[in-house]
Amino acid sequence: MISQDNEPLLSGKNKKILTDPAGINNPITIQVLGICSALAVTSQMIPSLVMGIGVIVVVCASNVIISLMRNHIPNKIRIIVEMTVVATMVIVVDQFLKAFAYDVSKQLSIFVGLIITNCIVLGRLEAFALTNKPWPSFLDGLGNGIGYAMILLIVGFFREVLGSGKMFGMQIIPQAVYDAGYVNNGLMVLAPGAFIILGLIIWVQRSITGYRE
Repeated sequence: MISQDNEPLLSGKNKKILTDPAGINNPITIQVLGICSALAVTSQMIPSLVMGIGVIVVVCASNVIISLMRNHIPNKIRIIVEMTVVATMVIVVDQFLKAFAYDVSKQLSIFVGLIITNCIVLGRLEAFALTNKPWPSFLDGLGNGIGYAMILLIVGFFREVLGSGKMFGMQIIPQAVYDAGYVNNGLMVLAPGAFIILGLIIWVQRSITGYRE
């Protein structure tokens, strides 16, 4: 497929924009953004997945909207415009969850609303969408959203399995294991457990990639 600029929609440059945030430039493990929600909502896989999808939707839509408006936004009020766009998209996501996934919406509580203050979203608007066309901006939002969601799911997986013996709410550690003396790790259901797992993920990734501050 070819864009209006006669450039393939998934050219090498566009593929890099999409894939880098999922790996060597992950917004959580490399840029250290969006840490609060990574610690707060990852005690179970379902809220981790829903929060990840919510951020993907918000950052993709906001990137495209700001990119379309980029030549018409006065520099002095660009932050206000960006926050207005993000807040609108967050409200849409929040209302959708309340309508179709109310129980998950209650679990996520205020953290859906706090997507408005997620540094990943505003950071991509400032760093990319304001100076790039809609399609690359969409890919940038998608890549960063997926990179964010991946980390949430990894942290959520270890916290739910080690903390409650479940995955997506289903018991996966057999009762026989508990009868043999196994005890769930209560630390994993608390924020410090998420912090430890996240720290280990950051250490492993930076050891593999050789990234240094």
